[in-house]
Amino acid sequence: MNHKRLIIILLLVTVGLGRSQIFAQIELAGNANIRLNQIGFYPNGAKIAILTYTKPGKYYVQNANKKTVFTGELKQSSQPAFSGKYTFIADFSAFNIPGKYRVYDPESGYSYPFTIQPSVLKPIADASIKALYFQRASIALDEKYAGKWHRAEGHPDEKVLIHPSAASDKRPAGTVISSPRGWYDAGDYNKYIVNSGISTATLLSLYEDFPAYMKTVQLNIPESSNQLPDVLDEILWNLRWMLTMQDPNDGGVYHKLTNANFDKIVMPDKANAVRYVVQKSTAATLDFAAVMAQASRIFKKFPAQVPGLADSCLNAAELAWQWAIKNPAVIYDQDEMNTTFSPKISTGAYGDKYLSDEWFWAGAELFVATDKDEYYSKIKTGKNNGISIPASWAKVKLLGIYTLAQHAALQTADNPKLAEMEELLLSFADNLIEGADSNAYQTVMTKAPAKFQWGSNGDAANQGILLIKAYQLSRNKKYLNYALGNLDYILERNAAGYSYVTGYGSKTPMHPHHRPSIADGVKEPVPGLLSGGPNPGMQDGVKLVSVVPDEAFIDDDRSYATNEIAINWNAPLAYLANAIQALQKEL
Repeated sequence: MNHKRLIIILLLVTVGLGRSQIFAQIELAGNANIRLNQIGFYPNGAKIAILTYTKPGKYYVQNANKKTVFTGELKQSSQPAFSGKYTFIADFSAFNIPGKYRVYDPESGYSYPFTIQPSVLKPIADASIKALYFQRASIALDEKYAGKWHRAEGHPDEKVLIHPSAASDKRPAGTVISSPRGWYDAGDYNKYIVNSGISTATLLSLYEDFPAYMKTVQLNIPESSNQLPDVLDEILWNLRWMLTMQDPNDGGVYHKLTNANFDKIVMPDKANAVRYVVQKSTAATLDFAAVMAQASRIFKKFPAQVPGLADSCLNAAELAWQWAIKNPAVIYDQDEMNTTFSPKISTGAYGDKYLSDEWFWAGAELFVATDKDEYYSKIKTGKNNGISIPASWAKVKLLGIYTLAQHAALQTADNPKLAEMEELLLSFADNLIEGADSNAYQTVMTKAPAKFQWGSNGDAANQGILLIKAYQLSRNKKYLNYALGNLDYILERNAAGYSYVTGYGSKTPMHPHHRPSIADGVKEPVPGLLSGGPNPGMQDGVKLVSVVPDEAFIDDDRSYATNEIAINWNAPLAYLANAIQALQKEL
């Protein structure tokens, strides 16, 4: 027994703890040094633990009775972590007997417990979508569906004002419109088209890519008894709100529905500030067009359940496109807007000065939906221009590439570029995984020179989507394995030592920057929410213990720079976790 453990024992003895309590505390003290998926592993999937403090030697997998069922040799990482320290890797992928286990290392102690079984990550997969139900505006969350997180209805949004920045001849400032439903964007209570765009599109893609599996997913939401898959019901709650954000007189789309200022830390029904729709923007209008075109493809398969919706979505998409053609560069600049219009708006801006990617995405979705040349003209040039890996709300060209690669059958002599999209996507995936098995945490997310920025966990999930798409096109399992590795990263195979999904794992965020979770009087936060993750920027002024990029996280509800939640992070988590569930037999 090393001296650290002896000191712990002596301290515990002095406070009168018994032998069994002593050893339980020893194990608890050691487990933070072993990082692994806190939920568990698929029998045929990769199983990796990372030890941050140990010596070379053997490690053991033990069952609940502390019987050793697998023994392996620790391997030092080829490269150091961002901290400069090397880690040791325990790869027990060869062990596949279902059960509950822990990894034990004589130096580090015991890991958090985990399970090996089929469908082991289904609770995470379901919860990541159900989290969006908890973000619904304009509806009470009944205890039947929300459990102890039930709450009163917030923000009916039936009397929303046209902000002076959004005024037009037919809708002057102060005009009252109705714009209910939708998801609260993040830890605040506002609704933003740009961020709703990528979030809704990601969930639409989840259904489009895995329809058979998603039809089996039951989420216990109010619509669960109807004839639509639950994921589509949840999407509809936001999609129907988005449709209200289009001005029917000209097709332009308001950038956001918002208070003038952020609400205080109160429950939604206690937040009663005046609500506005603000300036139309080209980015919002093109994002809207892309989502509506994609939605039209999917919902036309359900004419009886949602009669006319597919046609309405496609008409709205084409009307939005025409507005954008007439207004190709209307930038949402909140600071500039506030110099002219009142009241001033201080909520999330989601401003974007570069629109070539929005044109590409909208053009791709409308081309696939209609096969019209006018949309193809926007995607036939500059295949490599403006692509960001992974996709984000401000950089959406990759979403268009996904769609074109998956619909390459539309290729003709007039649109040969479509054939190149699959090759392009696979090259992105190859660049992403190159060298990932050499770094300290054995994941794509922790490959240098990775950026840990605001919402870095959303980046990890979006990287996973790219790898899943590459697997779907190639059937090469390397992509699927690395996608699973990024999900393991989110669930604790990381330098901060957290499972970043609220309510799932032994060590998860308890204090996210999320108004309902803070104000509802319930000890545990709303479950299934993906915390933003490591970000050394400290934009919120909350001091971090470490500014090492992948360690820069704090479980503090003031730290919106690291511990806020957002729909555009939960949506890619939902895609990744559900895709892995759907593909588990192929691991």
